[in-house]
Amino acid sequence: MNINQLKYVLAVAASSSMREASTKLYVSQPALSASIRELEEEIGILLFERTNKGISLTDAGREFLSYAKKVAQQYEILEERYLSRDSDKERFSVSTQHYNFAIKAFTNVIRKTNPDKFIFSIHETKTKEVLEDVRNFKSEVGIVSFSGFNEALIKKILRDYQLDFTPLMRRETYVYVWKNHPFAEKNEISIDEMLDYPCVSFDQSDDSNFYLAEEAMADYTFHKMIKSDDRATSMEIIAELNAYSIGSGMLTEADAILQGLVAIKMKEEDPITIGYITRKGSTLSLYGKRYVAELMKYQEF
Repeated sequence: MNINQLKYVLAVAASSSMREASTKLYVSQPALSASIRELEEEIGILLFERTNKGISLTDAGREFLSYAKKVAQQYEILEERYLSRDSDKERFSVSTQHYNFAIKAFTNVIRKTNPDKFIFSIHETKTKEVLEDVRNFKSEVGIVSFSGFNEALIKKILRDYQLDFTPLMRRETYVYVWKNHPFAEKNEISIDEMLDYPCVSFDQSDDSNFYLAEEAMADYTFHKMIKSDDRATSMEIIAELNAYSIGSGMLTEADAILQGLVAIKMKEEDPITIGYITRKGSTLSLYGKRYVAELMKYQEF
């Protein structure tokens, strides 16, 4: 078993045929098929079912794939850090749900440390990916939240992934609307009053991740729902359709992309606890420590 074979398995699993996978990998189809079969023979497991209609993972293949992904990710981290032409640069990475303060803390670290050469990364992404990024060393620190609806599940995942969670704040629930929305002047509003308007929710991509939603009121049945995975797109939809989203009410006037949004307190109570995660027992880098120090400026507990 070698890293190329693992990469081949990942590519084939993400393709509809060996031909498609071989094109993506710039490897001949016979060579790719032979490599996969050699791996299957070595480990004694049939990874793929081959039919005239294409290929599909077996049950054993799906289990193998979950481990192969982790190994491939770790190898890519090592390769990028020690074998790339940028190996002499300082590195730091953060993964976060959609919170402006996490980005502000990140930019403050760069501004205050200003290393001569660096590659810093910030991944604004899905809840599951934040958890997995920190677990798999892709990111040193992650920002996640939970409501009463999914608190038990998030805490279980934190235990399973060996992650420490440090709470920063507990925020009440707000509705975000554009400044010209009919309800923009309200100080408080009920979710039922918004039934005729579309709710814009961050797309967690698959139904199994429903319980990892980062917004409050995740178990409420919305009559009109629009899912988006891009912040700017969400803002445009809210502005154009008199739509709304649900969040923590943390709006900054200085953030140009959010100018025009209004936060209205919701009558329903479903507070969100927001905090940062690190790997249990890990020692943070200089930049990790400084990032955490910036985050602690927002701590309300």
